[in-house]
Amino acid sequence: MTRFKGFLAILFLSISPLVMALDLDAAKAQGLLGEQPDGYLGVVQSTPDAVALAADINAKRKAAYEEIARKNGATLAQVAAMTGEKVIAKAAAGTYIKTPQGQWQKK
Repeated sequence: MTRFKGFLAILFLSISPLVMALDLDAAKAQGLLGEQPDGYLGVVQSTPDAVALAADINAKRKAAYEEIARKNGATLAQVAAMTGEKVIAKAAAGTYIKTPQGQWQKK
């Protein structure tokens, strides 16, 4: 029985970080990340998890923007800026967005 409890403790400890991992919606709701006019996420309050999440999502966004730009004969900057306008317009109330002047504000 003691071996079983030890196994459960190890299993719980190995799964816990996955359960507690920060996701985009939680990060936005907590005011850690916000949308920017350039189409990428910005870090409003820096934590290691928020910085890592923003970097991961921004890399994926950039890859998607590059593909869209290539298919449509546009530049990466054009696609990113158009997306930035759309995600800011659709941002949930109470989440942070960056103004064109570079200030964070709640929507």
